[in-house]
Amino acid sequence: MKILGISAYYHDSAACLVVDGELVAAAQEERFTRKKHDAAFPKHAINFCLSQHSIQASDLDLVAFYEKPLIKFERILETYLAYAPFGIRSFVKAMPLWLKKKLWMKDLMRSELDYSGAIIFPEHHESHAASAFYPSPFNKSAFLTIDGVGEWTTSSFGIGEGNRIKLLAELQFPHSLGLLYSAFTYYTGFKVNSGEYKLMGLAPFGQPRYVSQIFEELLDLKEDGSFRLNLDYFSYCHGLRMINRKFEKLFGQPPRKPESRLTRFYMDISRSIQVVTEDIILRMSRHLHQVTGMQNLCLAGGVALNCVANGRILRESPFDDIWIQPAAGDAGGALGAALFGWYQYLDKARKTDEAHDFQKASLLGPEFKETEINEFLIKQQVPFVRLEYQALIDRVADLIARGNVIGWFQGRMEFGPRALGNRSIIGDARSPEMQEKMNLKIKFRESFRPFAPSVLAEKADTIFDLNHSSPYMLLVAPVTEKARIHEDAAGDEMLIGLDKLNQVRSIVPAITHVDYSARIQTVAQSDNPLFYCLLRAFDKKYSCPLIINTSFNVRGEPIVCTPEDAYLCFMRTNMDFLVLGNYLIEKRAQKPLPKDIDWLREFELD
Repeated sequence: MKILGISAYYHDSAACLVVDGELVAAAQEERFTRKKHDAAFPKHAINFCLSQHSIQASDLDLVAFYEKPLIKFERILETYLAYAPFGIRSFVKAMPLWLKKKLWMKDLMRSELDYSGAIIFPEHHESHAASAFYPSPFNKSAFLTIDGVGEWTTSSFGIGEGNRIKLLAELQFPHSLGLLYSAFTYYTGFKVNSGEYKLMGLAPFGQPRYVSQIFEELLDLKEDGSFRLNLDYFSYCHGLRMINRKFEKLFGQPPRKPESRLTRFYMDISRSIQVVTEDIILRMSRHLHQVTGMQNLCLAGGVALNCVANGRILRESPFDDIWIQPAAGDAGGALGAALFGWYQYLDKARKTDEAHDFQKASLLGPEFKETEINEFLIKQQVPFVRLEYQALIDRVADLIARGNVIGWFQGRMEFGPRALGNRSIIGDARSPEMQEKMNLKIKFRESFRPFAPSVLAEKADTIFDLNHSSPYMLLVAPVTEKARIHEDAAGDEMLIGLDKLNQVRSIVPAITHVDYSARIQTVAQSDNPLFYCLLRAFDKKYSCPLIINTSFNVRGEPIVCTPEDAYLCFMRTNMDFLVLGNYLIEKRAQKPLPKDIDWLREFELD
């Protein structure tokens, strides 16, 4: 039984193939088109998924789209009518795509796929819930989904048991935690739907000076985590901006212009909304536990990518265990829709062992054979050295220890926003200079952005206060007291606050954020044997069980997919070495790129 899941036409379009309940393939469209957050119909991702099982669309038994377009259109139309004549510009901008494509989704999919079989449309938050519960290791669990908005729902909770999920309660538009966080993303000068993680990374630099104003003026929060927003301060219901002048007047400053200097004010704003968000999510979690009595919790929806809040749920909520969908945003809706089709629609049995998930380490994307990599290198006349894997691992461990930055391209591409050891840029976390070097000379991004560590799963608790696996880099935890070097100076002004980045806080300063935290990936041998072997070799040689792991891309560009993507990214940054499978490529040995390769193309800055 072959089921194709699809998400499209908002952001992060994706496709997923499920065969007899097994996740066979999943990928975002952006990785193929090289357009970050590509929202187009995911024809390239679909073609990849079908090719993984050597089938055509006509061989599919079921297609599942991740939401109900007609109900979503109803919400949009009712909202515009409620605010008319305000919002006419936004209405005129939105309608052509709806009238040409979105309203005719079933016909569009049949045409694009050349498929005449059954098509189902789970609700948006059903797809999120399915993506959270079905791949989890739990037979019984509560689930919580939080994002901007689906059809009408903005947050939901319920119970998953066996092969069924049941939604018990929901919040509805326009009252949305995701949209509230995005409003502050916009206010602090970052791009909505892609810059929220920057807001989260910026928060530790500030103080929560505006928490009381947010609670008093912007929302009415209940003990159970439900809330109502004061819509007098927001424009997203009818306009092209998230906030209005009244919002700006409340805080006394205009929105920060993108790329302008970050002042103490915007740092404090970031910290304040992060504190508010964590408070709301913790209230929701505690209420959910009280209502359901469940010991396990599954999370999905874009807000589930807030790994600082996730860490607090793990430490402070009543739940014994949590599992978070690594592609928690709309891309993961494709995966959830396909699994919803298998378990809920077709009523297939589901078995778990309460220990291992079904996500396959989220390594669900394209893989390139050694012959394909070799063919590319020979054709492009790229100088290289081929090494057997053990020799390669030992060599790369030595190169990392000598301060080199390395592009690491192996196996199947990750599904979701995080590089987990197959499309990664890696370096030495012990280096005090590595964080600045990677941000400014490799990633070309803001200097305040922290880097994540990948650590041997069995040694994570020697460096971090974390007693839980974090295979998908979705939990933040503090560095242990033993690993810290000195306390930060209290009361630093933000004007000099970025100097905090240069302070050595721990024995692994390159991954220790200014609040002594880190966004951690624990690596188990069973999940990614090769990456695990690299970490183990580095630990054996240099007594350090972790390295820096950041996504293999530059600012504004999706994570690399193909060997060519990797080589182009390598050549236009200051990376020192590139590893493609068994092939080691040194920057100093490379010739300038041919002029007919458009490797200096403009990328959208997010």
